[in-house]
Amino acid sequence: MEGQRILVTGGAGFVGSNLANELAVNNDVVVVDDCYLGTPDNLDDAVTFYEQSVLAEDLPTDVDVVFHLAALSSYAMHEDDPCQGARVNVEGFVNVVEQAREEGCETVVYASTSSIYGSRTEPSPEDMDVTVNTGYEASKMARERYAEYFANHYDMTMAGMRFFSVYQGYGGAEGHKGEYANVIAQFADDIANGESPVLYGDGTQTRDFTHVDDVVRGLVLAGEHELNGVFNLGTGESYDFNTVVKMLNEELGTDIEPEYVENPIPESVYVHDTCADYSKMKEATGWGPQISFEEGIRRVCAGYP
Repeated sequence: MEGQRILVTGGAGFVGSNLANELAVNNDVVVVDDCYLGTPDNLDDAVTFYEQSVLAEDLPTDVDVVFHLAALSSYAMHEDDPCQGARVNVEGFVNVVEQAREEGCETVVYASTSSIYGSRTEPSPEDMDVTVNTGYEASKMARERYAEYFANHYDMTMAGMRFFSVYQGYGGAEGHKGEYANVIAQFADDIANGESPVLYGDGTQTRDFTHVDDVVRGLVLAGEHELNGVFNLGTGESYDFNTVVKMLNEELGTDIEPEYVENPIPESVYVHDTCADYSKMKEATGWGPQISFEEGIRRVCAGYP
């Protein structure tokens, strides 16, 4: 992808800034972010930044490609205010895509979620039955349905990327997210500072942890190939939280025991296990994860003395 004008919404956030900075090497990149979960400090000088909500009427959508990553991205945010969650995640998505369509843009890549697969230790393919148990999941499923509408009614290419537990660490662009950062970033920071990481339940829940560099590469490929439909971005491997803490201790040269607390999220809706089947994305673009979990852990810990 070279010589394109590209809009990244949520582009000052964690995944968005990594994507925007990568694209800005060979493209004209503009970013829209309301600075709730992001900060322009994450962005390189080559990126043009607009502090705007995705609900605004005058977005810079005169672009060739839109990467729509802006979202309220946690369970708690949607339970605290379901209406605001729907406004940002659903209405904001439709608003951005519609403004871009009116400007002549035909290619959109957007963030969905793997949470809709529920708890599965086996790799989850895109064509399996999915369930909505939370406001967050409902908002991402609504995106997928609206994307289908734009694709079918207006012949746009709409690629929904179902992320699996993306991480980088506070030494990357996750620092501004704080308590909303991936658990690896939170655990690593706690352990490095001599504090016990807090684990929900008994720590046996598993996640398909995917390094942000692999996710960025997948997003770019989705745009280059003008994909339609939904695609998983995950590694196909899962690690439980207890193992994560053990690996972080080994890498940091520490011996900090975790603290186990009651899960504040109801067990009936809590996603206990995730694992991606990424064969569809591999077949469409050749994409596959390149950063092993061991290497990812080393990168997360590298910023600590």
